[in-house]
Amino acid sequence: MRHALLISLLCLMALPAQAALPGDSAEGQKLHEANCVSCHNTGIYTRRDRHVRSLDGLYEQLDACTHGAQLSLTADQQKSLVKFLNEQFYKFK
Repeated sequence: MRHALLISLLCLMALPAQAALPGDSAEGQKLHEANCVSCHNTGIYTRRDRHVRSLDGLYEQLDACTHGAQLSLTADQQKSLVKFLNEQFYKFK
């Protein structure tokens, strides 16, 4: 029994950190395509001098972008968009 528990815990620890983020990546991708690409392309996420350096920074940047674009997103939509961006581009843990 102890071995089974230990194996289960080790398996959970081996999951990628992105899976732990709340949200729906597919919904995040739809939101991205509908709202973000009209201002910039995906190169902004992968450039060497990108400003976003952490998950907290990603949430802050999303807040700044939605404010600048006068876009109102629900908390669930924000989580989905951050999850999508992190899985596709940033890979923060």
